[in-house]
Amino acid sequence: MELAVIGSGKKLSVSDSVFDREFSRDLVHQVVVAFRNAGRSGTKAQLTRSEVSGTTKKFKKQKGGGARHGDYRAPIFIGGGVTFAAGPRSFAQKVNRKMYRGALCAILSELNRQGRLSVVEEFDVAEGKTKVLVSKLTEMGLSMRPLIVTENGSDALYLAARNIPYVQVRDVQGIDPAALVGAEHVVMTADAVKKVEEWLA
Repeated sequence: MELAVIGSGKKLSVSDSVFDREFSRDLVHQVVVAFRNAGRSGTKAQLTRSEVSGTTKKFKKQKGGGARHGDYRAPIFIGGGVTFAAGPRSFAQKVNRKMYRGALCAILSELNRQGRLSVVEEFDVAEGKTKVLVSKLTEMGLSMRPLIVTENGSDALYLAARNIPYVQVRDVQGIDPAALVGAEHVVMTADAVKKVEEWLA
């Protein structure tokens, strides 16, 4: 298939397996969830009865004082241990490389079908100022959460975009399924498209 390069009148020939693949909602959902879970720290921890600091001395006699208790570290007391204490854990989910790449292809293909994928010859700004990039995006009609993918992005482009919370600038190695799904529009340079095709084909 061919993708139109905006502003040049050229056509870029790309692989159907990458940019014209059938969309699989289940596959994309599984990969996006796994990607996000891999970023979770999983460091939540609580203390059990045996881990709480404090004396284990029996503080009252066994009988004649109501309920029987051994020490104040029991879960029913304030400052005591937690009955089913949470511990550090990993939220990582196994995703095969073939599944991950297949999900990226499915997302890119769906973006292309919906008209939310634009290819440009190059994307850069003259100076690293926010208003320069905002003006450029406004001219292109990209005001809502654009993702800019460039192979050779200049420092000025990254500087101009870092103060805009809804704009992301990535290189080819930095794209991920969560970023693609969360973007309203994806702008890719022609060089980036070829790199992505080499990577995913």
